[in-house]
Amino acid sequence: MSTAHSDDTTLQVPLSFNQDFLCLYDQGDDAGPFGPRYHIVHGWRVRGAVDHAALRGALDDVAERHEALRTSVIRNGDERYQRIHPPASPELTVRDLPATDPALRDELVENLLIEAERGTFDSLRIPHLRAVLARFTDTDAVLVLTAHHTATDGWSMRLIMRDLAHRYAVRRGHELPELPEALPYREFAQWEREQSKTPAADAARAYWRDRLRGARIVTIGTDHPRSAGLEQTTGIHRFLIERETMTAALELARKNRSSPFMVLMAAFQVLICRTTDVTEVTVPTFSPGRGPERFQQTVGSFFNFMPVRTDLADCATFREALARVRKSCVAAYAHDMPRIPAEAPEMMAPAMADSRATCVFQVFPFPFVLDGDTVGDLTYTEVRRRLVSQPLASDIPDGSLWTLNLDPDGDVVASVAYKRSLYDPATVAALASGYRETLRELVAEPDTPLNLTPGRATAERV
Repeated sequence: MSTAHSDDTTLQVPLSFNQDFLCLYDQGDDAGPFGPRYHIVHGWRVRGAVDHAALRGALDDVAERHEALRTSVIRNGDERYQRIHPPASPELTVRDLPATDPALRDELVENLLIEAERGTFDSLRIPHLRAVLARFTDTDAVLVLTAHHTATDGWSMRLIMRDLAHRYAVRRGHELPELPEALPYREFAQWEREQSKTPAADAARAYWRDRLRGARIVTIGTDHPRSAGLEQTTGIHRFLIERETMTAALELARKNRSSPFMVLMAAFQVLICRTTDVTEVTVPTFSPGRGPERFQQTVGSFFNFMPVRTDLADCATFREALARVRKSCVAAYAHDMPRIPAEAPEMMAPAMADSRATCVFQVFPFPFVLDGDTVGDLTYTEVRRRLVSQPLASDIPDGSLWTLNLDPDGDVVASVAYKRSLYDPATVAALASGYRETLRELVAEPDTPLNLTPGRATAERV
């Protein structure tokens, strides 16, 4: 097993900039990013007879291989650092599910994932990984992995699953090529800090100071003021964007040298314009933030907060709006860096209002890590199509988080995570419906006059 780690647990390792970013939202309570509900849950259908002892051993291997899974973020006043712990065994729970009709099993799988998301995970618990193997039969099961989000991101969870499948197969006696080297997350943190002192970083900071001068982050009006002091829990509204709409969106992207993200972001910015009297919008998204290729195999919490600022005031058509969003996105990604808000602190002022909150918009393709792949004597398929909304889920720091996953089947599996202390479910559902209708309209007729008149869709809310 190719890995790199230190047995010295006395080291006080500097935080990554991402960990510093999370600390900004830490109030020392259970509602923040170091609380027990800031976790990430993924599931895979598993075909074949599972050897429980080999699975436990493979989980141990993964926890040893990836240092982030056994690293605590220590917050002691102004003193903050990473502490790396010795390898420990992740918890594995084996459950039996009803051997129901195979056509009905997907519903039980989704309920199992919802149950995991409703649960808690102590950020001080080492390792930051646990697993549930739930069996319908001896050869049909679902494997649910839960990890604390301070130690992982969505790509990291798929790396963990890939490595788990590999180590399980090796423990079962299969000969497989060695896994690629996985650099420890603390090396990424060190690289980031070194990179921040370079001329390229100075140029990126200068770009963002100029680009965000006078910008104000997009916020959405809330149903309940922050001062009401309601319980800080997170719900999720899930919805599907149909294949017909996405076929038109992808064709529009191709013809305009744009990515699917640019088309989907442009439609979101048009929706914001239509529901406010503002035509210059700054919508935040998250970039992958992984840096050089050598960190692509590293498990950790990677992302950079990136504001996309676009002036749509005199756009005659959606195609023109897409061209402006494309230009904004290309420049933003060319100057990707951590801690962008620090270069324009006044930008975040609207998010401090008692009755408004930020919304972050992100788009991901489903990476083909394990999608019906056979590794050793088991076949793994990621559970992708989750469409059941839920009132209690993994936490987000604030406001709402829009996530659009581009499914290989051609449609989009989408969700809006939202703070229930701020928004009612019906409000979020209406916003999601308004976006889907806006996207459908714009990609179907991108050259018709673009109506940015306020008062459409959910104007009374935004």
